[in-house]
Amino acid sequence: MSNVIFTKEQIDELLSNPNVAKCSDKAITYSKEFKIKAVQLYNEGLQPKEIFRQAGFNINVIGRRKPQWLMHSWNKLFRLKGEKGLKTESRGGGGGRGKLKTKYLSDREKIKWMEAEIAYLKAENDFLAKLRAKRAE
Repeated sequence: MSNVIFTKEQIDELLSNPNVAKCSDKAITYSKEFKIKAVQLYNEGLQPKEIFRQAGFNINVIGRRKPQWLMHSWNKLFRLKGEKGLKTESRGGGGGRGKLKTKYLSDREKIKWMEAEIAYLKAENDFLAKLRAKRAE
């Protein structure tokens, strides 16, 4: 999620676009059909900003980097789960419970994720050791 806050006028502009399913002051939910069509155009070689411009989006409103980020995210989801992945809303379903599923990650992504987890745990251990030392004083 970005730190952009949309004005009432921007929300109205976004909601008037048929490619927008919902819009709040902080987030845009794009239509399933738009996501699928956008990924197809992206895989045909069209640039993300151009895809969004052709779909009637004002790049200055949604953010200059947003099209690139969304196309990367949607294309990755499309490669992993196909059209079904783009048609299913996955935000907010986990509620922060459970372990991150590494089932759909490539070996390289799994290694990167595990290295990050190890670095986090080492930092956590160092912090706790310093905290214990400070309490012992």
